Amino acid sequence: MISIRIAAEEKDLSIASESWINQSINGATGPVCVQVRINQPGVTMVLQTPTCASGGGGRPPNELEHFIFDLWEKRGLRSPGFRGGNLIAFLAQVPK
Repeated sequence: MISIRIAAEEKDLSIASESWINQSINGATGPVCVQVRINQPGVTMVLQTPTCASGGGGRPPNELEHFIFDLWEKRGLRSPGFRGGNLIAFLAQVPK
Protein backbone atom coordinates (compact mmCIF):
# COMPACT_ATOMS: atom_id res chain seq x y z
CA MET A 1 0.00 0.00 0.00
CA ILE A 2 1.17 3.51 -0.85
CA SER A 3 -0.43 6.58 0.68
CA ILE A 4 0.26 10.26 0.16
CA ARG A 5 -0.21 13.01 2.73
CA ILE A 6 -0.12 16.58 1.48
CA ALA A 7 -0.49 19.09 4.31
CA ALA A 8 -3.36 17.69 6.43
CA GLU A 9 -5.01 15.51 3.75
CA GLU A 10 -4.05 11.88 3.16
CA LYS A 11 -5.12 9.63 0.29
CA ASP A 12 -4.33 6.15 -0.91
CA LEU A 13 -2.37 6.17 -4.16
CA SER A 14 -5.27 4.44 -5.90
CA ILE A 15 -7.50 7.51 -5.40
CA ALA A 16 -4.89 10.30 -5.43
CA SER A 17 -5.33 12.00 -8.79
CA GLU A 18 -2.65 14.03 -10.53
CA SER A 19 -4.92 17.07 -10.36
CA TRP A 20 -5.26 16.69 -6.56
CA ILE A 21 -1.47 16.40 -6.21
CA ASN A 22 -0.79 19.42 -8.43
CA GLN A 23 -3.50 21.57 -6.88
CA SER A 24 -2.44 20.70 -3.32
CA ILE A 25 1.26 21.39 -3.92
CA ASN A 26 1.39 24.00 -6.67
CA GLY A 27 -1.65 25.88 -5.36
CA ALA A 28 -0.37 26.21 -1.79
CA THR A 29 0.36 29.72 -0.57
CA GLY A 30 3.47 28.63 1.29
CA PRO A 31 5.67 25.61 1.91
CA VAL A 32 3.73 22.37 2.02
CA CYS A 33 4.71 19.13 3.73
CA VAL A 34 4.44 15.98 1.63
CA GLN A 35 4.80 12.48 3.06
CA VAL A 36 4.66 9.22 1.14
CA ARG A 37 4.15 6.01 3.10
CA ILE A 38 5.06 2.76 1.39
CA ASN A 39 4.16 -0.51 3.06
CA GLN A 40 4.37 -3.50 0.76
CA PRO A 41 6.39 -6.71 0.63
CA GLY A 42 10.07 -5.85 1.06
CA VAL A 43 9.44 -2.14 1.64
CA THR A 44 8.36 -0.31 4.77
CA MET A 45 9.21 3.37 4.66
CA VAL A 46 8.05 6.95 5.04
CA LEU A 47 9.52 9.62 2.80
CA GLN A 48 9.02 13.30 3.46
CA THR A 49 9.95 16.57 1.86
CA PRO A 50 12.28 19.00 3.67
CA THR A 51 9.29 21.21 4.49
CA CYS A 52 8.05 18.61 7.02
CA ALA A 53 9.05 18.41 10.66
CA SER A 54 12.01 16.12 11.00
CA GLY A 55 11.42 12.46 11.72
CA GLY A 56 13.69 9.77 13.04
CA GLY A 57 15.37 7.07 11.09
CA GLY A 58 15.11 3.37 11.70
CA ARG A 59 17.03 0.40 10.46
CA PRO A 60 19.32 0.67 7.44
CA PRO A 61 17.41 0.45 4.13
CA ASN A 62 17.38 -2.77 2.13
CA GLU A 63 18.31 -2.72 -1.56
CA LEU A 64 14.81 -1.86 -2.81
CA GLU A 65 14.33 0.85 -0.16
CA HIS A 66 17.71 2.32 -1.10
CA PHE A 67 16.56 2.46 -4.74
CA ILE A 68 13.40 4.30 -3.66
CA PHE A 69 15.39 6.78 -1.53
CA ASP A 70 17.60 7.48 -4.56
CA LEU A 71 14.55 7.95 -6.78
CA TRP A 72 13.07 10.42 -4.23
CA GLU A 73 16.26 12.46 -4.44
CA LYS A 74 16.54 12.23 -8.25
CA ARG A 75 12.97 13.54 -8.62
CA GLY A 76 13.89 16.63 -6.57
CA LEU A 77 11.78 15.82 -3.52
CA ARG A 78 14.63 16.54 -1.12
CA SER A 79 14.71 20.12 -2.39
CA PRO A 80 12.42 22.80 -0.90
CA GLY A 81 11.50 23.96 -4.44
CA PHE A 82 9.72 20.72 -5.44
CA ARG A 83 6.48 20.86 -7.45
CA GLY A 84 3.56 18.53 -8.02
CA GLY A 85 5.17 17.15 -11.17
CA ASN A 86 8.16 15.97 -9.15
CA LEU A 87 5.90 13.86 -6.92
CA ILE A 88 3.89 12.54 -9.87
CA ALA A 89 7.11 11.46 -11.64
CA PHE A 90 8.33 9.75 -8.47
CA LEU A 91 5.06 7.87 -7.95
CA ALA A 92 5.06 6.67 -11.55
CA GLN A 93 8.46 5.05 -11.04
CA VAL A 94 8.07 3.50 -7.60
CA PRO A 95 7.97 -0.29 -7.89
CA LYS A 96 4.52 -1.55 -6.98
